[in-house]
Amino acid sequence: MATARMQHTATLLANGKVLIAGGSGDTSAELYDPATGTFTATGSMTVERDFFTATLLGNGKVLTAGGDAAGTAELYDPTTGTFTATGSMTVARIFHTETLLGNGEVLIAGGNDMVGTYGNPYASAELYDPAAGTFTTTSSMAATREGHTATLLGNGHVLIAGGAVTSTGFSTSAELYE
Repeated sequence: MATARMQHTATLLANGKVLIAGGSGDTSAELYDPATGTFTATGSMTVERDFFTATLLGNGKVLTAGGDAAGTAELYDPTTGTFTATGSMTVARIFHTETLLGNGEVLIAGGNDMVGTYGNPYASAELYDPAAGTFTTTSSMAATREGHTATLLGNGHVLIAGGAVTSTGFSTSAELYE
């Protein structure tokens, strides 16, 4: 890579390249081309981000949200190589998940309030609508979670599993988002 990174994201794009973005104290981004084995710089993020999430949207853009950049979000457009701000999250989050749903919206669930390594975990969730560029609150999870996983299932539900529920306790529970 052109830049040493940690706590960044890597997102496979529709064109087969990989967008590698952000990380501790960094706004830069680069593309990895598996056909040539090379990394090239692309546009910079609008704010420094780490502990954030990134999801490829149906329109080919990448939603990056939350992390140490609080409740901000932005979109990467691979056709222009630029990041632009999009709507603000309803809650500032780190250690959350993003899951692309079948209807094109993105479920953002859990995380914490950014106070310490394990802050106060959230049960809250929200949806990002790419067509409107907005975030709206949706049903909360049954349990608070941070550092959990979220997997889209074949029936359209999202399996949310594990994670930290307190500064010293990890969860064996799981639940479904419908």
